[in-house]
Amino acid sequence: MSFLNSQKPIIKELISLLMQKFEYASVLGTDVQGKRYFVSSKITTISDNSWAERGFVVRVYKGGRYFEYSVNEIEDIHKITKEITDFVDISIAGDYISYPKIVEQEIMESFNKPVKYALGGISPEKIIHKLRSIVEKAYTITDKLVDFRVVLSTTHVSKIFISDKKDLCQDYTWSEGYHIALVRGNNATRQSSKSFSGLKGLELIDVLETGVDETVESALKLLDAKTIVPGEYDVVFAPGIVGIIVHEAFGHGVEMDMFVKGRAKAIEYLNKEVASPLINMRDGAKSCEQVSSYLFDDEGTLGSDTLVIENGVLKAGISDLLSALKLGSVPTGNGKRQNFEQKAYSRMTNTFFERGDSDYHDMIKSIKHGFFIEKASSGMEDPKDWGIQVMAVSAIEIIDGKLTDNIYAPIVLTGYVPDLLKSISMVSGDFEMYGSGACGKGYKEWAKVSDGGPYIKAKARLG
Repeated sequence: MSFLNSQKPIIKELISLLMQKFEYASVLGTDVQGKRYFVSSKITTISDNSWAERGFVVRVYKGGRYFEYSVNEIEDIHKITKEITDFVDISIAGDYISYPKIVEQEIMESFNKPVKYALGGISPEKIIHKLRSIVEKAYTITDKLVDFRVVLSTTHVSKIFISDKKDLCQDYTWSEGYHIALVRGNNATRQSSKSFSGLKGLELIDVLETGVDETVESALKLLDAKTIVPGEYDVVFAPGIVGIIVHEAFGHGVEMDMFVKGRAKAIEYLNKEVASPLINMRDGAKSCEQVSSYLFDDEGTLGSDTLVIENGVLKAGISDLLSALKLGSVPTGNGKRQNFEQKAYSRMTNTFFERGDSDYHDMIKSIKHGFFIEKASSGMEDPKDWGIQVMAVSAIEIIDGKLTDNIYAPIVLTGYVPDLLKSISMVSGDFEMYGSGACGKGYKEWAKVSDGGPYIKAKARLG
């Protein structure tokens, strides 16, 4: 935080100058540092990760419109003020969306979460040595292993938000890691992975040292995988794939900038039943503690805990500040930028189904013939028409209430979101969150998110 704290006096001077010319002015300052460590049997690399950035974005308001100006450093505030003023004067004419003025309350708040080993807390040599030992362990398990890769990425986030009413700062670290096993046999090559994440520092490396056997064994099982007969089945989904389902089904679908643009069907279903009465869904920086937990978003709105679905009824969306202003709703603290040079959009944070009261083993026992699906590899959605597609690594066949040794892969889950969610008949008391991925808005605008939930039983279309 030392760099951003040193910039606060000049930022406040800039705000004072801008407030003489505009109805509103704010500055978001970011200083994000991150390292990525990669080790395989043949390659070892250390690099900055993709989240690293340092810069500022200025937002001003005039004539019903908001304008933004990004800069790597704030030095000559008179020059910056003139450049912003000239740009606004040139750009203000035209037919654009009009927004109300932001009305802020006075807030001075900070968030600091210490970790055991911050960035630089363990030497690169020691990290690489530990990661190599994980790779070497994997090669003792089977001679069918073609490659085993281990990734550890740590990101230290420092941000400030300054306006004439707000003085906010946050300083925290999140980390993620992966095992990726590639095996070859039966004239085929298969891959399996395991992920780890949390509001942790480099101590996540201790967790990475666990589960190597599981990752390799799951890849080996895929060598004997069969091809599933497409159809509708009773399915038990594990938390890892439940997170992708909730993310795709009602995460993107309730991002409220899509409400403003008329690209989301969810706006037509507010206060209507969209899922089984067993389903409660939440999203928010304060909903749980994972990689997308923070004090304030990239527009200076405090994070919240939003109840999106309550007992199957769609209750609310998640919004950036400008979308909330346009829709006349309360902003939820979901305005996130890929970096300081990019626009803020409504984005997910920690998104999940709440736990229920069923037992996972009872779910399996209740199925005459169906499948258990544990891991997803990717997903996509259509917020306008509520279609969903999720790619799963594999499915285990269930016969007469018991898991078998029959593995099917790959698996594609498709369907209409309300049909899938209304078919949910059991929700377990288990709960897990995963934050080792990133989410794009369409094909770009990447943001860090986490998702998860309990085990669920549903009817699903598989192919």
